[in-house]
Amino acid sequence: MSKASLLRLGLLGLIWGSVFLWIKITGYGFSPVQMVFARLALGALVLLAICYSRGLRLPRGGALWGHLLVAAFLGNALPWTLFAWGEQSASSSVAGVINSTTPVWALVVALLWRQERRLGGWRALGLVLGFAGTLLIAAPWHTGTANSTSGIIAFTVGTVSLGASFAYMGRFLARRGLPPLTLAAAQLSAGTLLMIPALPFGGLRAVHLRLDAVLGLLVLGVICTGLAYVLNFQLIVREGGTVASTVTYLFPPVSVLLGAIVLGEPLGWPVLAGAALILTAIYFVRRKPVTATPPAQAVPAQPAPAAPAPPAEVPR
Repeated sequence: MSKASLLRLGLLGLIWGSVFLWIKITGYGFSPVQMVFARLALGALVLLAICYSRGLRLPRGGALWGHLLVAAFLGNALPWTLFAWGEQSASSSVAGVINSTTPVWALVVALLWRQERRLGGWRALGLVLGFAGTLLIAAPWHTGTANSTSGIIAFTVGTVSLGASFAYMGRFLARRGLPPLTLAAAQLSAGTLLMIPALPFGGLRAVHLRLDAVLGLLVLGVICTGLAYVLNFQLIVREGGTVASTVTYLFPPVSVLLGAIVLGEPLGWPVLAGAALILTAIYFVRRKPVTATPPAQAVPAQPAPAAPAPPAEVPR
């Protein structure tokens, strides 16, 4: 990996790992619905401006936009609202650690939809460790913790929704030959439209114009949602989707450290142990099962078929 790509990877991990800190800060002045609507709108504006400056245009077709609306609901509108709501009663560090289990849930949904034919022993172990890490962080056997049960449930449901969105995009959007940047801009635009009907439900309340909350909202929309997608797109183009996906490993340490240093959130052993289990789970889940090589047969040599085009990666 080049030094420039390594720098992009580290910067992307820092930006996306800090999302949960900025959600917490933005929540001081904005409701969850207000926050998510503005974040999606700002991110969409950034990506649309970049797309049009590069001569790219939004895709057309009613069926395609139907899939984009579903992907935006599963991957943006619903989970982002749940995380913003959950952080009203739970810590940002726990939100970041639970969110990092997204690859685990994406594999579960892919198995249910039969997009993945085989699980394999290592990935099965990854699923078990991912669930164990989440359960350890939730610690339902402990009372009086800083994290509410409702907040942790919101984080978990939001993460399951994110995992489902990746499986959905892989099934209905990734193989259409569209540039990832165009898909990302279209998905954020669709998410913005989805949040408009939600504005009467918590989006019309008075806004507390605190400087830190306004700054947090701008960072969430412009940097964490808009520019971060561009960094991810550059990584995918230069190094491939596998390398770009390793940014997931940076989420737990970044979110935990920022929560402790900036917000003074307590770091009990369940959070640290759960984060370690989840990081291990991500490693195992990303392993591909070994397929047995069929025995060679004595048949006349045939020209090899053309390799199918790789699926387009969709940035997170």
